[in-house]
Amino acid sequence: MIIFTALSATFAYSRQKRLDWRVGIMGALVTVPGAAIGAYMTSYFSSTGLTIIFAVFLFFISAYMFRRSYTTTHHDAKAQMNNKTKTAGRIWKRRLIDAYGNIFQYDANIYTGLALLFFGGLASGFFGIGGGLIVVPILASIVGLPMHIAIATSMLTMIFTSISGVTTHIMLGHVLFEYAAPIVVGIVIGAQLGARTAKRLRSVSLERVFAILVFVMGILLIITRR
Repeated sequence: MIIFTALSATFAYSRQKRLDWRVGIMGALVTVPGAAIGAYMTSYFSSTGLTIIFAVFLFFISAYMFRRSYTTTHHDAKAQMNNKTKTAGRIWKRRLIDAYGNIFQYDANIYTGLALLFFGGLASGFFGIGGGLIVVPILASIVGLPMHIAIATSMLTMIFTSISGVTTHIMLGHVLFEYAAPIVVGIVIGAQLGARTAKRLRSVSLERVFAILVFVMGILLIITRR
Protein backbone atom coordinates (compact mmCIF):
# COMPACT_ATOMS: atom_id res chain seq x y z
CA MET A 1 0.00 0.00 0.00
CA ILE A 2 2.89 2.33 0.76
CA ILE A 3 4.09 2.09 -2.84
CA PHE A 4 0.83 3.66 -4.02
CA THR A 5 0.94 6.24 -1.22
CA ALA A 6 4.39 7.31 -2.37
CA LEU A 7 3.47 7.36 -6.06
CA SER A 8 0.30 9.41 -5.50
CA ALA A 9 1.94 11.89 -3.13
CA THR A 10 5.05 12.27 -5.31
CA PHE A 11 2.82 13.09 -8.29
CA ALA A 12 1.02 15.75 -6.23
CA TYR A 13 4.24 17.30 -4.90
CA SER A 14 5.79 17.19 -8.36
CA ARG A 15 2.97 19.41 -9.62
CA GLN A 16 3.69 21.76 -6.71
CA LYS A 17 7.40 21.72 -7.71
CA ARG A 18 8.48 21.00 -4.13
CA LEU A 19 10.57 17.91 -4.84
CA ASP A 20 14.34 18.03 -4.43
CA TRP A 21 15.01 15.30 -6.96
CA ARG A 22 18.77 15.20 -6.40
CA VAL A 23 18.49 14.71 -2.64
CA GLY A 24 15.60 12.26 -3.01
CA ILE A 25 17.39 9.95 -5.44
CA MET A 26 20.61 10.11 -3.43
CA GLY A 27 18.71 9.17 -0.29
CA ALA A 28 17.08 6.20 -2.05
CA LEU A 29 20.51 4.70 -2.74
CA VAL A 30 20.93 3.97 0.98
CA THR A 31 17.30 3.44 2.04
CA VAL A 32 16.72 0.65 -0.51
CA PRO A 33 19.21 -1.86 0.98
CA GLY A 34 18.11 -0.80 4.46
CA ALA A 35 14.47 -1.62 3.65
CA ALA A 36 15.36 -5.11 2.42
CA ILE A 37 17.33 -5.83 5.60
CA GLY A 38 14.59 -4.42 7.82
CA ALA A 39 11.92 -6.54 6.14
CA TYR A 40 13.97 -9.68 6.64
CA MET A 41 14.51 -8.84 10.34
CA THR A 42 10.75 -9.01 11.05
CA SER A 43 10.93 -12.80 10.74
CA TYR A 44 12.67 -12.90 14.14
CA PHE A 45 9.97 -10.98 16.07
CA SER A 46 6.44 -11.83 17.18
CA SER A 47 3.48 -9.63 16.17
CA THR A 48 3.14 -8.33 19.73
CA GLY A 49 6.84 -7.56 19.94
CA LEU A 50 6.75 -5.65 16.65
CA THR A 51 3.71 -3.65 17.80
CA ILE A 52 5.35 -2.55 21.06
CA ILE A 53 8.63 -1.64 19.37
CA PHE A 54 6.76 0.33 16.71
CA ALA A 55 4.68 2.22 19.30
CA VAL A 56 7.78 3.22 21.30
CA PHE A 57 9.44 4.29 18.06
CA LEU A 58 6.45 6.51 17.21
CA PHE A 59 6.51 8.16 20.65
CA PHE A 60 10.20 8.96 20.21
CA ILE A 61 9.66 10.50 16.76
CA SER A 62 6.67 12.50 18.02
CA ALA A 63 8.61 13.92 20.98
CA TYR A 64 11.56 14.79 18.78
CA MET A 65 9.46 16.62 16.18
CA PHE A 66 7.48 18.52 18.83
CA ARG A 67 10.68 19.63 20.55
CA ARG A 68 12.17 20.66 17.22
CA SER A 69 9.12 22.77 16.29
CA TYR A 70 9.23 24.51 19.68
CA THR A 71 12.95 25.20 19.33
CA THR A 72 12.47 26.56 15.82
CA THR A 73 9.80 28.98 17.02
CA HIS A 74 11.63 30.35 20.06
CA HIS A 75 15.24 30.28 18.96
CA ASP A 76 15.23 31.45 15.33
CA ALA A 77 18.13 33.85 15.82
CA LYS A 78 20.31 31.19 17.43
CA ALA A 79 19.44 28.68 14.71
CA GLN A 80 20.39 31.11 11.99
CA MET A 81 23.74 31.72 13.68
CA ASN A 82 24.41 27.98 13.94
CA ASN A 83 23.48 27.48 10.30
CA LYS A 84 26.07 30.05 9.27
CA THR A 85 28.81 28.26 11.19
CA LYS A 86 27.82 24.90 9.66
CA THR A 87 27.60 26.10 6.07
CA ALA A 88 31.25 25.36 5.40
CA GLY A 89 30.71 21.66 6.12
CA ARG A 90 27.65 21.35 3.93
CA ILE A 91 27.85 20.08 0.40
CA TRP A 92 24.98 21.12 -1.86
CA LYS A 93 23.58 24.63 -2.11
CA ARG A 94 19.97 24.29 -3.24
CA ARG A 95 17.41 26.77 -4.55
CA LEU A 96 13.88 25.71 -5.49
CA ILE A 97 10.98 27.85 -6.71
CA ASP A 98 7.66 26.06 -6.32
CA ALA A 99 4.55 26.36 -8.48
CA TYR A 100 3.25 29.22 -6.30
CA GLY A 101 6.37 31.36 -6.57
CA ASN A 102 7.73 30.53 -3.10
CA ILE A 103 11.53 30.40 -2.97
CA PHE A 104 13.28 27.73 -0.89
CA GLN A 105 17.01 28.34 -0.51
CA TYR A 106 19.06 26.04 1.72
CA ASP A 107 22.27 24.03 2.14
CA ALA A 108 21.73 20.28 1.85
CA ASN A 109 24.14 18.35 4.05
CA ILE A 110 23.33 15.11 2.25
CA TYR A 111 26.53 13.20 3.02
CA THR A 112 26.12 13.58 6.77
CA GLY A 113 22.54 12.34 6.50
CA LEU A 114 23.27 9.27 4.36
CA ALA A 115 24.18 6.96 7.27
CA LEU A 116 21.03 7.96 9.14
CA LEU A 117 18.91 7.58 6.00
CA PHE A 118 20.02 3.94 5.88
CA PHE A 119 18.22 3.49 9.21
CA GLY A 120 15.21 5.22 7.67
CA GLY A 121 15.16 2.43 5.09
CA LEU A 122 15.66 -0.13 7.83
CA ALA A 123 12.63 1.27 9.68
CA SER A 124 10.63 1.17 6.47
CA GLY A 125 11.16 -2.54 5.93
CA PHE A 126 10.89 -3.39 9.62
CA PHE A 127 7.78 -1.36 10.49
CA GLY A 128 6.12 -1.13 7.07
CA ILE A 129 6.00 2.68 7.22
CA GLY A 130 7.73 3.61 4.00
CA GLY A 131 10.45 5.28 6.02
CA GLY A 132 8.67 8.65 6.04
CA LEU A 133 8.38 8.85 9.83
CA ILE A 134 12.14 8.80 10.21
CA VAL A 135 13.24 10.08 6.79
CA VAL A 136 11.33 13.37 7.21
CA PRO A 137 13.05 14.32 10.51
CA ILE A 138 16.44 13.36 9.04
CA LEU A 139 15.91 15.41 5.88
CA ALA A 140 14.66 18.39 7.91
CA SER A 141 17.05 18.33 10.87
CA ILE A 142 20.25 16.70 9.60
CA VAL A 143 20.25 17.29 5.85
CA GLY A 144 18.78 20.78 6.28
CA LEU A 145 15.74 20.76 3.97
CA PRO A 146 12.80 23.09 4.76
CA MET A 147 9.89 21.10 6.21
CA HIS A 148 7.72 21.36 3.10
CA ILE A 149 10.56 20.17 0.87
CA ALA A 150 11.54 17.42 3.34
CA ILE A 151 8.04 15.92 3.34
CA ALA A 152 7.73 16.07 -0.45
CA THR A 153 11.21 14.65 -1.05
CA SER A 154 10.65 11.83 1.45
CA MET A 155 7.73 10.67 -0.75
CA LEU A 156 10.05 10.43 -3.75
CA THR A 157 12.59 8.41 -1.76
CA MET A 158 9.77 6.26 -0.39
CA ILE A 159 8.86 4.94 -3.85
CA PHE A 160 12.15 3.07 -4.14
CA THR A 161 12.33 2.24 -0.42
CA SER A 162 8.86 0.68 -0.32
CA ILE A 163 9.43 -1.37 -3.47
CA SER A 164 12.56 -2.83 -1.86
CA GLY A 165 10.77 -3.60 1.40
CA VAL A 166 7.62 -5.08 -0.13
CA THR A 167 9.63 -7.31 -2.48
CA THR A 168 11.34 -8.88 0.53
CA HIS A 169 8.03 -9.19 2.42
CA ILE A 170 6.40 -10.90 -0.57
CA MET A 171 9.20 -13.47 -0.64
CA LEU A 172 8.65 -14.03 3.09
CA GLY A 173 4.89 -14.49 2.55
CA HIS A 174 3.91 -11.47 4.67
CA VAL A 175 1.73 -9.63 2.12
CA LEU A 176 -2.08 -10.07 2.02
CA PHE A 177 -3.01 -8.76 -1.42
CA GLU A 178 -6.76 -9.17 -0.82
CA TYR A 179 -6.53 -6.59 2.00
CA ALA A 180 -4.17 -4.22 0.24
CA ALA A 181 -6.04 -3.87 -3.07
CA PRO A 182 -9.24 -2.10 -1.87
CA ILE A 183 -7.34 0.14 0.58
CA VAL A 184 -5.13 1.44 -2.24
CA VAL A 185 -8.08 3.42 -3.64
CA GLY A 186 -8.45 5.39 -0.42
CA ILE A 187 -4.69 5.83 -0.12
CA VAL A 188 -4.33 7.39 -3.56
CA ILE A 189 -7.12 9.89 -2.83
CA GLY A 190 -5.83 10.60 0.70
CA ALA A 191 -2.30 11.29 -0.51
CA GLN A 192 -3.58 13.90 -2.96
CA LEU A 193 -5.66 15.63 -0.29
CA GLY A 194 -2.76 15.51 2.18
CA ALA A 195 -0.40 17.19 -0.25
CA ARG A 196 -2.94 19.97 -0.90
CA THR A 197 -3.48 20.52 2.82
CA ALA A 198 0.25 20.59 3.61
CA LYS A 199 0.94 23.48 1.23
CA ARG A 200 -1.41 25.73 3.26
CA LEU A 201 0.39 25.20 6.57
CA ARG A 202 3.46 26.99 7.89
CA SER A 203 6.54 24.80 8.45
CA VAL A 204 6.19 24.93 12.25
CA SER A 205 2.49 24.06 12.09
CA LEU A 206 3.27 21.20 9.72
CA GLU A 207 5.85 19.81 12.14
CA ARG A 208 3.41 19.96 15.06
CA VAL A 209 0.58 18.31 13.11
CA PHE A 210 3.05 15.62 12.07
CA ALA A 211 4.12 15.09 15.70
CA ILE A 212 0.55 14.90 17.02
CA LEU A 213 -0.58 12.40 14.38
CA VAL A 214 2.44 10.18 15.06
CA PHE A 215 1.71 10.27 18.82
CA VAL A 216 -1.94 9.33 18.26
CA MET A 217 -0.87 6.44 16.03
CA GLY A 218 1.38 5.16 18.81
CA ILE A 219 -1.49 5.30 21.36
CA LEU A 220 -3.83 3.46 18.99
CA LEU A 221 -1.25 0.75 18.45
CA ILE A 222 -0.89 0.14 22.19
CA ILE A 223 -4.68 0.14 22.73
CA THR A 224 -5.48 -2.23 19.87
CA ARG A 225 -2.49 -4.57 20.11
CA ARG A 226 -3.26 -8.26 20.30
